[in-house]
Amino acid sequence: MKWFKLTAVATVVAAAVAVGSASAIAADAAEAFYRGKTIQVLVGFSPGGGYDLYARTLARYMGKHLPGNPTIITQNMPGAGSMKVMNYLYNAARKDGTFIGTFARGMVFEPLLGHAKGTAFDATKFNWIGSISNEVSVCAFWHTSAIKSWEDMKTKAHKIGGSAAGADSDVFPTVLRKVYNLPMKLVTGYSGGGADINLGMERGEVDGRCGWSYSSMLSQSKALVEGKKINIVMQLALEKHEDLQNVPLIMDLPASPQDKAAMRLITSRQAIARPFAAPPGVPPERVKALRDAFDATMKDPDFVKEATRLALEVRPVNGADVDKLIREIYASPPDVVKRASEIER
Repeated sequence: MKWFKLTAVATVVAAAVAVGSASAIAADAAEAFYRGKTIQVLVGFSPGGGYDLYARTLARYMGKHLPGNPTIITQNMPGAGSMKVMNYLYNAARKDGTFIGTFARGMVFEPLLGHAKGTAFDATKFNWIGSISNEVSVCAFWHTSAIKSWEDMKTKAHKIGGSAAGADSDVFPTVLRKVYNLPMKLVTGYSGGGADINLGMERGEVDGRCGWSYSSMLSQSKALVEGKKINIVMQLALEKHEDLQNVPLIMDLPASPQDKAAMRLITSRQAIARPFAAPPGVPPERVKALRDAFDATMKDPDFVKEATRLALEVRPVNGADVDKLIREIYASPPDVVKRASEIER
């Protein structure tokens, strides 16, 4: 019996040493590869927006947490609501760990929802690095509007500003209007995005906007919040934001089981609000290195300090959890996917 116990212990120790050795070899290989290299972070939007700001802030700090301390640069690649960068990352970018990209969270699910025109990617095959934020978006209305609450949205006619089909600014109000038969009109075509919609509210062209990132509101439109120029009446997320406990959540509204499941599918994109991914086919040890570096950056005091200064919300989701969520969504029952497709456009 004593011999058996000693043998068992020796086997466990040998296995642990083998695993440790394999990890060390993988780490050494990643360091040898990344030393002296340059990593490009592709951004699916023009400079100056929220995705661009998050990407540039990440790029300034992530390199020091990667083996070999490579240089990281940011390159904007706008087009088709960030479809262009997703297609490029999936099909054309080098699959060696020197390219990662960030793009609209909603674009990830367009093929699933039957809007595959122009898409040339399989979202489940990207190597997901992580998301900087688990987002909450809101419906907010100009202070002079008659809409002060969810009850007002259900009973009073109002106009919502949007940018383009498939964008959060168009998707969420459309979902609310169709599921709850709201007296709402969507005025889309504000090509400049959120800033243009804000001007539309100020000019009285529209009453408010939905699908407005709460973190972007705080970082880019803080004066409107502090000056009480807007009223937040609805949260669009799977869970409430800690700052908005008294504001209704879309998932808490009454709805049929099928509509509830469809809204959950659509709203789940909020959980990966600022996603970063590498192409399929990147060697596993480099994917691990990128994920570990991303996670370490989220805890880096200098990164956190700068993000705080820029009013960027940091509520990270690691790469494995992003990958799990996307696979779960793509495995949704066909009837739920069909209903989600019907109500989002």
